[in-house]
Amino acid sequence: MIDQYFQKQDVMRRLIYALIPLFFFAVLLYGWSVLMQTAVVFAGGIATEYFFTRQRGKKISEAVLVTCALYALALPPALPLWITLVGIVFAVALAKEAYGGFGRNIFNPAIAGRLFIFLSFPVPYNAGWIVPASRGPQGFSGLFGTAQAAGVDTVTAATPLALLRTGEIPPLMDLFLGFRGGSSGESSVILILLAALFLVATKTANWKTMVSTFLGALTAAGAFFFGGLIPGLSPASFPGFSAMVPLAAYMMSGSILFVTVFMATDPITAPNKPLAQFIYGLMIGGVSMTVRTLAGFPEGTSFGILVANTFSPFLDEHLPAPKKKTRKIHPAGAAR
Repeated sequence: MIDQYFQKQDVMRRLIYALIPLFFFAVLLYGWSVLMQTAVVFAGGIATEYFFTRQRGKKISEAVLVTCALYALALPPALPLWITLVGIVFAVALAKEAYGGFGRNIFNPAIAGRLFIFLSFPVPYNAGWIVPASRGPQGFSGLFGTAQAAGVDTVTAATPLALLRTGEIPPLMDLFLGFRGGSSGESSVILILLAALFLVATKTANWKTMVSTFLGALTAAGAFFFGGLIPGLSPASFPGFSAMVPLAAYMMSGSILFVTVFMATDPITAPNKPLAQFIYGLMIGGVSMTVRTLAGFPEGTSFGILVANTFSPFLDEHLPAPKKKTRKIHPAGAAR
């Protein structure tokens, strides 16, 4: 039934499989609001793509499902639904279909949609962070959105990056497991790492791009931290090896790992040559951390992706391709 309307794309299906655990965990953290938001995103994204593809006599690409999933997981959980809808329509219509549809877009549609609504509706966007479920000595509390049902403040919930700017370091285990505020699907480091292993093992994503993106982000974050440029975090307060704690917290906060695994590796907008892919990843990580640290934005990954997308064709055009190895035939073998 689904193949009647959708163009089958195995790579995109594997990406969806990798994202499903993040959706389940997001519902665990924030409750039914995530499901409502996700339903609006998929309905709006599929309808928008269908509007364009039916005029060309083509099926809907399953890539739009990945765009919808990434976009939904990258949003604040309590973002108003009408803003959510505006963003996904923009993502599919103007960041993808305006360029000719699947395979022709130069910018990552999910990131373009998120950045558009962030810049257009900054006040409701920044008010969309809500208190997630938490873990403690007595077990877990606030699961499936019960914290909000009990009247917990849903407007002033602080993300880990906001806490770090005040000098407060969230527990590393909470950051690793994902029991912290932020966008719906960016929080659980362990689930993102497991997804990365799945994508690499199934040859769905390029591990070299993941590594270079992480290295670019880590190098920039380390330079800013030890240079005393990260607000709220003074390296003098963390002598010796203890300096690794705030740096690890800085790396596990925000959406840098989510973007590293799922968006930096987008085969459509990333370059094709190995050296170009390596520099592309470094650019994403470096720009993301530079904007996060020095600019007035709470996070810089959207800017990192779009800047790197802009330079992707340039990198492929001007960087050398790997030399092809020629197979040498032994003279004795040639005479056989």
